[in-house]
Amino acid sequence: MGWLSDNINVMSLIAAIVILFLTIFVTSLYIKKMRDSKADGELTDHKWDGIAEFTNNLPIGWVVSFIVLIIWGFWYIFFGYPLNAYSQLGEYNKDMKEYNQKFEEKWKNLSQEDMIKMGQGIFLVKCSQCHGVNAEGIDGKAQNLTRWGKYQGIEDTIHHGSAGLEYMAGEMPPVEMSAQDAKIVSQYVMSQISNNHTKFDGLDIKKGKALWESGTCSSCHGDDGKGAGGLAADLTKYGTAEFLKEVLTKGKKGHIGKMPSFDYANFNDVQIDALNAFINSLQPLDE
Repeated sequence: MGWLSDNINVMSLIAAIVILFLTIFVTSLYIKKMRDSKADGELTDHKWDGIAEFTNNLPIGWVVSFIVLIIWGFWYIFFGYPLNAYSQLGEYNKDMKEYNQKFEEKWKNLSQEDMIKMGQGIFLVKCSQCHGVNAEGIDGKAQNLTRWGKYQGIEDTIHHGSAGLEYMAGEMPPVEMSAQDAKIVSQYVMSQISNNHTKFDGLDIKKGKALWESGTCSSCHGDDGKGAGGLAADLTKYGTAEFLKEVLTKGKKGHIGKMPSFDYANFNDVQIDALNAFINSLQPLDE
């Protein structure tokens, strides 16, 4: 009888017993009335096929039950649930939090190689259905993750725009920029703005900075690339696990469909770091 230790189960059992006895009482009462009562009293003027309606008041029991139900509903919605601050969802979240703490403690010192392997496993289970087993996006049906998080992903955003993370600036439209300039400013972002600080041979940093500060990029993302207080994406986080966590938590409505929020999956920080390490390890297929 351990299930009786659950407050919700106890409340449900008591409610079921009360409903059962009320049903038996009311049913027997009306069966007795149908057997013994006579059809007398004042009729209304409304008739349907010779059948008229008595001008009786609402049954007291019905009125009382209706009022009690309203009061109980108000209590249940605003005060009663979860009973004693308990809910099965809350218990699940508590268990997941404890599990994630143990998981993070166990795997916090993974090597980069093992981190990538863990991330690949997570990707194949959670992401490959839409992004494809080779992560290239299944011919445009989802984001090409071999390019995402790298300068190539920024190039794609420049040429095709971006939508879905619900920043105050709204959707980013495609930017008119030559392929060469798009590459330069994209590499500038990854080397000078993103916390990844990717190094590129022969990068013209001066021109990249000029393109960035020309207004096309900095007007929304800010001179420092931090997104101007939520106006646009914080590109200092682009390519990092922190940016990936934001996407997984929010979901993303893009030009090719809606990626749902993965907040329900309760990814812990180690898993997000691993998934990000795997994505960063991918090489663009068209390079």
